Amino acid sequence: MFDRTRLWLENRRLARLPVTREQWEDAIADWAPARRYQGERRERLFQQTLRFLLRKEFRGGGDFQVTPAMELKIATMAVVMIMGLDLDWYDGWYTVIVYEDAFVTPGDEMDEFGIVHSEGRVLAGEAWDRGPVLLSWQDVQAASSEPGFNVVLHEMAHKLDMRSGSANGAPPLHHGMDARVWHDTFTRAWSALEQAERDGEPFLDPYALQDPGEFFAVITESFFETPEPLEQILPEVYGQLAQFYRQDPLRAR
Repeated sequence: MFDRTRLWLENRRLARLPVTREQWEDAIADWAPARRYQGERRERLFQQTLRFLLRKEFRGGGDFQVTPAMELKIATMAVVMIMGLDLDWYDGWYTVIVYEDAFVTPGDEMDEFGIVHSEGRVLAGEAWDRGPVLLSWQDVQAASSEPGFNVVLHEMAHKLDMRSGSANGAPPLHHGMDARVWHDTFTRAWSALEQAERDGEPFLDPYALQDPGEFFAVITESFFETPEPLEQILPEVYGQLAQFYRQDPLRAR
């Protein structure tokens, strides 16, 4: 009953949302992955983007003013990830905070010698468990000019990962997927990236080797942004991601 009431109220709000299809198309025109969605799939992407806007509140970090076009672009990137899933995968949190550029988060950091520093970290994005997603607009924009890099996909991957309890690279898998196969596949990919990094020829951003959660987030960026080399280099990982996201970017049309 609650779900039906929620959908009814959301549909009423959706009808009053002052966003046109043309405004949306303009906002995402320079983001290549959105072009995979045509016909009915593109219409669904548009509609789900609007629903994302209804469910999440956008705020500017500091004095930064977030425009409707910025909201549309960020929301579309987030929705592309769950086009094979459902918007409910983003339930449990409500806010997207957008900074003009890289931002500093408060908090203590311990160095390799065990000394605690209070400078905070300079970040392009951050996802808090059951809390907001923080993004740098300059880094969001970089996705249009730096294939393979997408801070929105990265942080939203953390959000999906957290649904299993923590961002540990093991999101809740669908019925029919094997957690052991997932673990073994990603472990082999981790080892391959470690070796490639030692050889000076990493095929993914080495930041992925920070921990399994970062590995999943970075490889999600590659899955949606640069799927062809990912499938060529790590076909088993590509297959697992295609099952999890219920999408195949290379065969989307």
